[in-house]
Amino acid sequence: MAERRTAGANLPLTGIRILDAVDGPLQTVGRMLSDLGAEVLRVERPGGSPARGAGVVVEGQSLTFALRNAGKRSVELDLADDAGAETFAALAATVDVVLRDGETIARSPRADDLRARNPRLVVIDLSDFGVTGPHAGWRATPDVHAALSTVLSRSGLPDVREPLLPPEFLLYESAAAQAVWVVLLELAHVRATGEGDVVDFSVQEALIQILDPVFGVGGSARAGVPLSDLPRGRPDARHLYPIFPAKDGWVRICVLATRQWRGMFEWLGRPEEFADPSFDQIRHRFAAAGRLYPLIGRLFAGLTVAEAVAQGQELGVPTAGLSDAAAVLREPAFRENGSFRDDSAVLPGTLVHDGWFEIDDERAGGRGPAPVPDSTVPPGEPGLRIAADAERGRRPFAGLRVLDLGVIVVGSELGRLFADYGADVIKIESSAFPDGARQSMTGDVMNESVAWGLRNKRSLGLNLRSDEGRALFARLVAVSDVVLTNFKPGTLASLGFDMEALRRLNPGIVLSESSAFGNHGSWSRRLGYGPLVRASAGLSTLWAYPGDGDGFSDAITIFPDHVVARLNAAAVVALLLRRDRTGEGGRVSSAQVDAIFGAMADHLAAAAATSGSGPRAEGNDRSGDAFRGVFPARGDDDWVVIDAEGDAAFAAVATEIGRPDLLADPALAAAADRWAARDRLRDLLGAWTADLPAREAAERLQRAGVPAGAMLRADDIREDPHLVERGVFGRLVQPQLASPVVTNLGEARTRTLQPPLTGPAPLAAEHTREVLSEVLGLSDAEITALLASGVLEEALEPAR
Repeated sequence: MAERRTAGANLPLTGIRILDAVDGPLQTVGRMLSDLGAEVLRVERPGGSPARGAGVVVEGQSLTFALRNAGKRSVELDLADDAGAETFAALAATVDVVLRDGETIARSPRADDLRARNPRLVVIDLSDFGVTGPHAGWRATPDVHAALSTVLSRSGLPDVREPLLPPEFLLYESAAAQAVWVVLLELAHVRATGEGDVVDFSVQEALIQILDPVFGVGGSARAGVPLSDLPRGRPDARHLYPIFPAKDGWVRICVLATRQWRGMFEWLGRPEEFADPSFDQIRHRFAAAGRLYPLIGRLFAGLTVAEAVAQGQELGVPTAGLSDAAAVLREPAFRENGSFRDDSAVLPGTLVHDGWFEIDDERAGGRGPAPVPDSTVPPGEPGLRIAADAERGRRPFAGLRVLDLGVIVVGSELGRLFADYGADVIKIESSAFPDGARQSMTGDVMNESVAWGLRNKRSLGLNLRSDEGRALFARLVAVSDVVLTNFKPGTLASLGFDMEALRRLNPGIVLSESSAFGNHGSWSRRLGYGPLVRASAGLSTLWAYPGDGDGFSDAITIFPDHVVARLNAAAVVALLLRRDRTGEGGRVSSAQVDAIFGAMADHLAAAAATSGSGPRAEGNDRSGDAFRGVFPARGDDDWVVIDAEGDAAFAAVATEIGRPDLLADPALAAAADRWAARDRLRDLLGAWTADLPAREAAERLQRAGVPAGAMLRADDIREDPHLVERGVFGRLVQPQLASPVVTNLGEARTRTLQPPLTGPAPLAAEHTREVLSEVLGLSDAEITALLASGVLEEALEPAR
């Protein structure tokens, strides 16, 4: 396949300058900004960052560092020295955004001093729990964040087993996507107001919003049931997106829509037992899973994985095989779509992930190798253009009109991110093609999930399969700024609105597309949902109890949908900034699979470089030291995650649990020795935690300097003192619901950016008359006639 690479001058963030002083696990933030065209200057201590030797190392080279820092430049500064601190401040005066974490926050000049030199500067301080609040000084690891973000409480199976830690790489890499969105949101804020900002970014808060959020829109299979309503124990959600053994592996299906069920019914040979039309509804199929799934299991037992996937796709039944890293790297489709490319600059013969975005149908991947530290400081100046009508207090997207064709999670979230900050987001939907996000077990017209996903939008009931409907849509495009979609590739073109058609209607239009496997290659038209993407990308096999044939535990998870929504939102803002510079619109396309590949990029590169099998499911048995894992606490299914790695952490835990004698045992002096004795040591630690409430155990260990966290649930985070003090949650009043619902407030803690709006979600087609009257100037008589002909729809139930 011919390589499609975006020329640097056409990249959306060309001219934007970023000072990147991030040495910790969020180095991917600067990499993504570089991919979008920003000039990213990395600050390292004299002798180079310790990150250069950390992470996944092959042949003495850190693939983690190489991939997270591709395309950046680098300069060495000693921030403990007055001259180095002054150079840092001088550099900050020439850039648009400063990214800091860890020691850099403490050692570099204060954010207020940096902004005094550059009032339009955005300073973003990245930390695990924020720079304020009771837990500001706590220590974290990916596993601790899994506990404190509520993800762990839903991971695993609800029998006698422990909750299951998700793959470590998901946590910080997901938070990085949220941070990238925050950077672009802040650039839009500066553009709209002429005023910079200081951002206190918490990884914990980011994960609560982006990695299977409790207070966020759910997938079709959840049918409107919020996570907060799930039973206290981990729910057995394997029926949502079931996995069945085939002759040579495992197969997952996602039978959600009526048409998909009818394809499954045909595939099964039209069994009389399931011929009743009531099985068109997902709740009836789930209720009959005990009878239905054995039939499906027998079908797949006689097929290979390839046969099952091919037949399922042919019948319109979303089907995927479960892959591992080796299978991913062998799959031609992932080279055809541009996900991977050969890169000898990393290691000879290495296959590397090529970024998250396609811009104007060309891949915007790493723009060069990771930098060599340099002592020279490049000249420059901030590149962001301030709007002619900039005004303090203005919302970043005020005056922006967005046509939202998105569906389910990615579609809901992407539009909401713009509506929250002032855009007029017009959700276009119809009863002929209902949005799966509105699917409900009870048949109610509104639920918490819809309220979270569609808040602040307006809904237009418009039939795009009619000539008159398409004509109206064309008129809307002509007076709008952005079109959002997450259809299967080719769907928008089949309606007559490919990018060229959109450009003819409006040269400044920005189009966002998202699909399972991207716009190119043999899998581009393949049916796909998040669970199928996770299976195909090798994630489902990692999120499983090791050695358990039926221990797959990612069924209830909504990933990578929320991540992809943030990435596309960031790219849309970047294209709008490019429009300021060039006058032309543009197109971003993303593949959900790239969000997963990006998170595990260093592991996949290592597998390619060594011809190895890649990562394997390790469950809770984290290697490297003994006092690591999930431990029981006092209470009903309460657990605490402890991640004590290294001699100092081992000593702290041993002392805290009243076993200082362990420190005198020469057989436990080294981490490898403690690992060999892990069963005995973990039993000792588990006996200590079992007598304590999870929060108390975690707090005592944190005071001793040990990363630890109680496994939190929805009720816990609502009332968590640290999150309450930081103002993480608010209330959303939805007229159709009996009481306000808890909702997320803001992407991070900010000073000058206005908080998000929390208006209600619309009923389907609630604003049809209002939108067409205000935006297109149609008369009431014209609208009535179009309603009568079926071109338009309006809500059957008025908002209360």
